[in-house]
Amino acid sequence: MANNKRWLYLAVGTLLLIFCGLIYGWSLFKTPFSEVYTEWSLSQLSMTFTISMIFFCIGGFTAGKLAAKFKPQMIILLSAVCLLAGFFGVSRLDPGNPSSSLPMLYICYGVLGGTGVGLTYNCVIGTMNKWFPDKPGLCSGIMMMGFGLGALILGSIATGLIASKGIFTTFMILGIMIFVVLAVGSFFIKVPDAPAGKGGPQKELYGEGPGVMLKTASFWIFIVWCVVIGVGGLMVINSAASIAVAFGAPAIVGMIVSVFNGAGRVIVGGIYDKTNGKVAMIVDVVFMFAGGIALLAGAKAGSMVLVLIGLLAMGLSYGANPTICSTLIQKYYGPKFFAVNFGIGMFNLVPAAIIGPTISSSLVEKSGGAYDSSFVAILVFAVLALVLWILVCKIIDKENSKREQPRPY
Repeated sequence: MANNKRWLYLAVGTLLLIFCGLIYGWSLFKTPFSEVYTEWSLSQLSMTFTISMIFFCIGGFTAGKLAAKFKPQMIILLSAVCLLAGFFGVSRLDPGNPSSSLPMLYICYGVLGGTGVGLTYNCVIGTMNKWFPDKPGLCSGIMMMGFGLGALILGSIATGLIASKGIFTTFMILGIMIFVVLAVGSFFIKVPDAPAGKGGPQKELYGEGPGVMLKTASFWIFIVWCVVIGVGGLMVINSAASIAVAFGAPAIVGMIVSVFNGAGRVIVGGIYDKTNGKVAMIVDVVFMFAGGIALLAGAKAGSMVLVLIGLLAMGLSYGANPTICSTLIQKYYGPKFFAVNFGIGMFNLVPAAIIGPTISSSLVEKSGGAYDSSFVAILVFAVLALVLWILVCKIIDKENSKREQPRPY
């Protein structure tokens, strides 16, 4: 009976990640804050998102460590408290005191918000994957699709609230809403008594802790691959609305990338389950190549259709990345210490979030607003991702040749 409920638990876990995915909707809040605090620069506002991503990774790592001592429900409740405190703190910022409000925004949205989201993200994914040892790719893909679409789904609600209630009251409402959903949903996130899945009871979990994983060459090459894929994706996703406008389409057209970002997580997750990590990774690289080629061709021809195809392909590529990261870490480095190992793997988001937007902004500024050089850079990163894919596969095969029991990946 418990095994039959795993899809219900997965649905609840995905719902929790949809609400946590609002952290990616910072771009929706930048303009309202800039209208209240005219003294704040664009770089100061953008720093809020960077801080939130850093503490998102720290929260994920912390959740992995806490998973050994506490039930998932306790970790998610801690996350709910962090998010409530963070969003409440943002709602209490003083419009008349911009100098003190900025560091408070960093602490409340960046530190507390990022940490809270990271706690739930790692806890939910780590726990739900134990219910789906037969479908880890699909399981991770569905949940990460919810996380990726959170900004799009809740973003429309937040936008409406800001228009009617103002930015500060909106954060109060969102904080209460997220707290209630996480608190109630935490009762459905539980570890199975025995490994679930159609395969029935399985052998004792294999795998080593981070101390061993961090000493393997495969892990570091794989993480660099994740960073490269992330950089290419963020060069587009960070400016999707601006790219659409630059080629004559409404800004909302660029936001459709979020849908394909979510779709990529499910599609490649399903491919991973039916094949292996080697195939899933090269599919991701192909998406990136296709996106770069279509974007560059569209820029040269002035074709919005080609540019749109390129945006969609880049959305698929970027979305597939976290699903591959989660599934490969679970399969190859083992499910025994997955929560903490995945928490470490999440840190690939930090350099990607810094490098991608920085390179894109610099190239666009130097080219006078044109995106051609950015699209060429995406193809360069795609070539680098292809080279790293070859290295990852060779190194894993070499490491497996030294084991009595080769690891799946």
